[in-house]
Amino acid sequence: MQRFQSLLAFVTIGLGLALGAPARAQETAPQVVAFGDSLSAGYGVGPGESFPDQLQAALNAAGHPARVVNAGVSGDTTTGGLARLDWSVPADAQVVIVELGANDALRGVSPDVTRNNLDAILTKLKARPNTQVLLAGMISPPNMGPDYAAKFNPIYGELAAKHGVPLYPFFLEGVAGNGSLNQADYMHPNAQGVAVIVKGILPQVIKALEASARAQG
Repeated sequence: MQRFQSLLAFVTIGLGLALGAPARAQETAPQVVAFGDSLSAGYGVGPGESFPDQLQAALNAAGHPARVVNAGVSGDTTTGGLARLDWSVPADAQVVIVELGANDALRGVSPDVTRNNLDAILTKLKARPNTQVLLAGMISPPNMGPDYAAKFNPIYGELAAKHGVPLYPFFLEGVAGNGSLNQADYMHPNAQGVAVIVKGILPQVIKALEASARAQG
């Protein structure tokens, strides 16, 4: 009986270690933060279908395990993002994807305000020595007119160059304007649309993770 109890205890401990290993591995995996609005927060999609969820699955499948944190807030503007940056993006995040500005354009916010806010966000993030930043660009909707677009659209490329951060030129690349990849509002990607976004941005996220690993030695 004593021998059986000892064997049972050994098996139980072994099973606990085996079950705990994935959890510990996930806890120590690099942290990627999706810092944005409803486009990255997962508005209107089901469990496991949001941008952070699909990005984490894609990174794992590509052999780059990571914890992708959803720091998206539906309706957020660059002003809101700047105000919550310090408490919504962990200081120890290895990679931060900045995806903001769509709501600025939809509301007709002055491009100067959008530029200044994004400039301040990037300045704050770049001051974190162990954080790699990836800026996701946005394009002004056609109904805002050419004058607005001429001031808004160049913001992302110019700020990426100024701060020396990589740019994914248009977060909705391959998705915007495609009815089969968007929800009924024709503004938010459905699960299939999110998959297209993830596939497009994945190589740059991997490069950012690799750069973070090199920087940390």
